[in-house]
Amino acid sequence: MTPNPLVSKDLSSVWHPCMQMKDFEHTPLIPIQKACGVRLYDFDDNAYIDGISSWWVNNLGHSNEQINSAVKAQLDDFAHIMTANFTHLPMINLAEKLVKKCNNNLTKVFFADNGSSAIEAALKMSFQYFKNRGETRELFVAFENSYHGETLGALSVGDVGLYKKTFEKILLKTVITPSPKDKSDEESEAAICALKKTLEQFDGKVSAVIIEPLVQCAGYMRMHSPLFLSRLRQACDDYGVHLILDEIAVGFGRTGSFFAHEQANITPDIMCLSKGITGGYMPLSVVMCKEYIYEAFYTEGVEKAFLHSHSYSGNALGCAAANAVMDIFESEKIIENLTPKIQQISRCLEELQNDKRVKNARQTGMIAAFEIETQAARPSLEIFKEGLKNGIFIRPLGNTVYIMPPLVIGEEDIKTLFGGIQKSIMKV
Repeated sequence: MTPNPLVSKDLSSVWHPCMQMKDFEHTPLIPIQKACGVRLYDFDDNAYIDGISSWWVNNLGHSNEQINSAVKAQLDDFAHIMTANFTHLPMINLAEKLVKKCNNNLTKVFFADNGSSAIEAALKMSFQYFKNRGETRELFVAFENSYHGETLGALSVGDVGLYKKTFEKILLKTVITPSPKDKSDEESEAAICALKKTLEQFDGKVSAVIIEPLVQCAGYMRMHSPLFLSRLRQACDDYGVHLILDEIAVGFGRTGSFFAHEQANITPDIMCLSKGITGGYMPLSVVMCKEYIYEAFYTEGVEKAFLHSHSYSGNALGCAAANAVMDIFESEKIIENLTPKIQQISRCLEELQNDKRVKNARQTGMIAAFEIETQAARPSLEIFKEGLKNGIFIRPLGNTVYIMPPLVIGEEDIKTLFGGIQKSIMKV
């Protein structure tokens, strides 16, 4: 096979994210020519099932005609305007749809442009809320094994050492509390007891508790129960701190409900959304909050305004894509049609456990994960490479193998995806 000249051109100038660039000396860099549905196609016409939705963003698959048309139509009007002094219909429509989707419990929508930026905005929003009321609460509480992004504020409230350790000296003040290790009531109770002790110890000093509801995604796909979320909501209320839900990865159907927190029948004070919001088409994120938080900023004097901004806030192309995504979820009943796919994933996951090296298999909605016992020095890299040979694109987290495919994947493709995983782990 003749090497694609794009590889050498890329490596001469591009610095890839979350990669040791030296690995490309022996790990394939694959130029993609096109993508459609759940598959990526390279220049040699090899097809790969996108088992992780290209970092969890393409929840409706690739090259969706309705989203394509929405973005193209918006281009005929304008691509972007600043939204400090101006507004536009795609942004207004999206805000209204999101508020409605939250049953009007979260009433205001602040626009940013990526997940980490949304987390930054949420932390600042919580801190300034209390400051506008005359309190200085300099601490945030986050959970063991959590991940919320890689800008400094977002990194501060994470607990994955691989990302955080290098920058510890320049991060915000955060208290890490134990998280449930599984979905059991016992783990939920232990984690809540620990949280309450933390909130008691730092009473009056904590602005917010932040969590990814139901699944700690980059935190090796550790999962907890809706019961834990409901207890967490009550604890935040009892101690007068905000509950920030990071639904950047788990929102938009990933857990089997549109928002993960719906399964606990709670409402956060602040919620961050990104990734699937545009179906993977455009960078866009939002921070939604309850009305009482917004009211603390609504006063005379610019010093109490929320002076946080992004050049691409409310980008019209991103909003057009997101509106199309919202419409598709409704018209095609995406959530309602997930049940047979979730059941198929469950059956495939159960069958995979016949391999004795497969440990701690778990599932929440369309997300499934397990650990693989192996002597390989870098199992994630080896399984990734074997996966490509088997026509699948997966990217394990250490020895944690997971799938988070587009929600539009069919049951046969789910079988094919798991078949590729089984073949891949047998080689490692």
